[in-house]
Amino acid sequence: MAQPVALNLAAVTAAVTADQPRVLTIPAVADGVSSRPGIPSGPLSDDHHTLERALRHWILDQAGIEVGYVEQLYTFGDLDRGFTAGYRNVAVAYLALVQEATTAHDAEWVDWYELLPWEDHRAGVPDVLTTEIVPALARWSHGDADLERRITAAFGHHDVGFDGIRALDRYELLYEAGLVAERFHDDGSAVPTDLPESVAMARDHRRVVATALGRLRGKLTYRPVVFELLPDEFTLLDLQTTVEALAGVQLHKQNFRRLVERTRLVEGTGRRADSTGGRPAEVFRFRPEVVLERPRPGLNVPYR
Repeated sequence: MAQPVALNLAAVTAAVTADQPRVLTIPAVADGVSSRPGIPSGPLSDDHHTLERALRHWILDQAGIEVGYVEQLYTFGDLDRGFTAGYRNVAVAYLALVQEATTAHDAEWVDWYELLPWEDHRAGVPDVLTTEIVPALARWSHGDADLERRITAAFGHHDVGFDGIRALDRYELLYEAGLVAERFHDDGSAVPTDLPESVAMARDHRRVVATALGRLRGKLTYRPVVFELLPDEFTLLDLQTTVEALAGVQLHKQNFRRLVERTRLVEGTGRRADSTGGRPAEVFRFRPEVVLERPRPGLNVPYR
């Protein structure tokens, strides 16, 4: 006999503040571990006319924030998700993009790279990769050719460049290798004290966050979603640092500006930003007409 289904909604709500990508978190959901944060989530009820309305309700109810841009991310329904005894637990996850706002009900914004520190390559390859993760993965793979190919493709060492879009692949490999705390929480076993440092999350929420990061990085290349995270008016430096924060890589300033000019995603306002020193930067705004001018109006951010 098929199990009844318990359907939940979960939201990865992203912002970029002071050049740092941020994720909205709430105090730990009911999983018996009070020290692990979660993301806004809750069940679909008969009061919710659509899945999206249910999602917006839970973000507002649990964090006090109303969101604008929302898109469906992925459906998580593995048999071992647990959470509601006797049910097949299915979560429909969404990605919401906002400008950071004050939260309520003990919700808080967390830097994305505290959750996934191996994803931030803006200052070069993260130390946690070279000193801890890569050696640990090499020991775990034991020379298995298939595992070594997966590790190389996901983490980009051995002369293979970093591919920011593969964030979920990296998290799942770390989970399989026992290098993130969630693996041990799910097994009900003690968490080793020598794991690479990162912030664990409740349930499978860090997997959902990794999925959202990969989706958002990919979407930067073909949709103008970055402008959902910026004010109506901004400088090109604001735009570049926001893209870099999400992509996890540093971009060449002049090449980026040429790319922005060529794609015609923005237009000048004729004004200059207030500045405390040097020449004030020109202020720009998004050109919404660009979505009608070509089918893939994004920034071709290089990941490799």
